[in-house]
Amino acid sequence: MRYAVLSDVHSNLEALTVVVADIEQKKIDDVMFLGDAVGYGPSPNECIDLLAKRCKICLAGNHDWGVLNRTDITYFNEYARDAIEWTKGVLTIKNKNILKAFPVQKEDRDEDILFVHSSPKEPGQWHYLLTLWDAEINFHYFDNKFCFLGHSHQPLIIEIRPSGELISYNGIARIKKNNRYIINAGSVGQPRDGDPRACYAIIDSENIEIVRVPYDVELVQEKMRKEFLPPVLIERLSVGR
Repeated sequence: MRYAVLSDVHSNLEALTVVVADIEQKKIDDVMFLGDAVGYGPSPNECIDLLAKRCKICLAGNHDWGVLNRTDITYFNEYARDAIEWTKGVLTIKNKNILKAFPVQKEDRDEDILFVHSSPKEPGQWHYLLTLWDAEINFHYFDNKFCFLGHSHQPLIIEIRPSGELISYNGIARIKKNNRYIINAGSVGQPRDGDPRACYAIIDSENIEIVRVPYDVELVQEKMRKEFLPPVLIERLSVGR
């Protein structure tokens, strides 16, 4: 088993391109995408094209569903709503149809992994999993050894022992035989943990690792300005918030 797991690209082609190149350099064939291909950024069509071409599994996130009118966008903040409305205007019919085919969760029974955008608990309701308490609740909603998710844009590895004890890891965790794991793969295109570098996860038979890759933030920001996307969305890329 060796997978690369991506989430929350948010129309950031420059970040996605360097992540895909990093995965290619590491000679990882199987790539899983956990949702939110679009929203916020300036290159939705290009990102969908690349994800659909490269990924073995593609899921839908809340921004993807917002663009498709499957989720009520009134709960989004005003900047996210503006970006969604802009995305609706530029997305091709072909790529809308590609997004429509993305499920919100997928299971790999051979490797005992659940892939979901937000959380195992009510995956279409877009709950956030942010704390150990959230993790403790969600471990009851799946029985796989591993659950990969995104949505919060904050990478984290949480391990539960047979005793129920929870342990969190920030960078790398060695897989233990009798333990189970929730892994937030972070965000490729909109990191929010104070590190502006693109983020994704790798899992093999021994380890789970959070990987960071620098990309040309200023180029993405310039593209966003040309499309008159909200300044707050542009500025936050520099600081990873």
